[in-house]
Amino acid sequence: MEFRPLTALSIHLESLIKGRLWLKVIIGLLLGAVVGILLNPSTGLVSERFGSWIAHWLELPGQIFMRLIQMVMIPLIFASIISGIVSNTSDNLKTFGLRLFLYFIFTTTVAIIIGLSVTLIMKPGKYVLSLGGFPSSGEEEILPTEQTTLIDNVPTAISNLIPNNPLESILMGEMLGVVIFTIIIGIAITQLSDETANPIIRFTEAIQKICMIVVSWAMKLVPHAVFGLIAALLSRIGISIFLGLGYYMGVVLIGLLILMSFYLLLVLFVGKQNPFKFLQAIREPQLLAFSTASSAAVMPVSMKTANENLKVSSHISDFVIPIGATINMDGTALFQCVTTLFMAQAYGVELSIINLVLITATVVAASIGTPAIPGGGVIILASVLQSAGIPIDGLIVIIGIDRILGMFRTIVNVTGDLTACLVFDRFYGTSTETKVITTELQPAVNTK
Repeated sequence: MEFRPLTALSIHLESLIKGRLWLKVIIGLLLGAVVGILLNPSTGLVSERFGSWIAHWLELPGQIFMRLIQMVMIPLIFASIISGIVSNTSDNLKTFGLRLFLYFIFTTTVAIIIGLSVTLIMKPGKYVLSLGGFPSSGEEEILPTEQTTLIDNVPTAISNLIPNNPLESILMGEMLGVVIFTIIIGIAITQLSDETANPIIRFTEAIQKICMIVVSWAMKLVPHAVFGLIAALLSRIGISIFLGLGYYMGVVLIGLLILMSFYLLLVLFVGKQNPFKFLQAIREPQLLAFSTASSAAVMPVSMKTANENLKVSSHISDFVIPIGATINMDGTALFQCVTTLFMAQAYGVELSIINLVLITATVVAASIGTPAIPGGGVIILASVLQSAGIPIDGLIVIIGIDRILGMFRTIVNVTGDLTACLVFDRFYGTSTETKVITTELQPAVNTK
């Protein structure tokens, strides 16, 4: 059974990289900040009603972009995972899949531990609490019954991993259920004869092409989306509150930097590669990840980079990257952990060791099902906060600045997927060539 790899569809995104989409995003970010400050009622230049009306229109490109990505995300991931499974019919698929899942759990746990550590040390929420905290601060308490419920529901949660109604999981956006259903279907397809399976494979390939065309359309809106979302944010909350949240944003970025360093250690000691050459080789998917804040949209470029620059076997990258873009959300997990503790500190909620352990377990489970789209981390964060008994009122402020943080954590997510490719290619790769990272085979990004 032959399947045209998703890397062949990267042509739809390469023009965006060559057009320096990331630079356009930064310009949009800065211009949006200026326009947002000018539209803020505190400046006295416009009325509050007019500023609010303009803000709604400024958000329109961002809303269209996110809905387009969300619309094609599930069919794209469905087709990509089946592609990886069908192209990887070796006998070690069972062992490979299990070890990959355990590896993702390990790296996610490390990310959460990093998030816990930096937040407990730097205490960004205490700073907000000293300024008065969020509304309703300290009114809600963590209930012991909620802690017991989390523990008691573990067997139920495990059994619920297999969806009894895949269509419902798709409609509800339950990504973990969609992934497991897709893996089961993909493995079943490998048991079919070529004559029966080929039409299904051709249909899945067509779905990939259609989704990537839609994604390429959505990408053209990215600079305008960033401009509008930032302008709308600052027109509502004001520059003083935005700067007040700078400490919290700094904590998240420090945590992401430490997590990135952890990946580079894996590249050095497990992948046996030079970390600096590794970073140079993966700069194109990183720049696209920064621009789009969607690891799902970057999949074709990530797979092409893994094959051509990192010399990873295609049957490894075809399997690891689609699944990693769906369940390996280490940067998002770190963000969710930092934000949960930040919100607890800002509301004056004291968390015990048991609370922290439960939050860790909840974030691990929640990050696996986080949609690989802009804002996906915040969507899942509400359930994490509720499970810990922390008020979710302040999430509206987090949603406002999430676009900025999302660009950085998506870089980390994509780097984590490519690191996983390098690590598993060392043990499961079929190529007999020396695994030397090179950038000569891939045109460099024009940085002039």
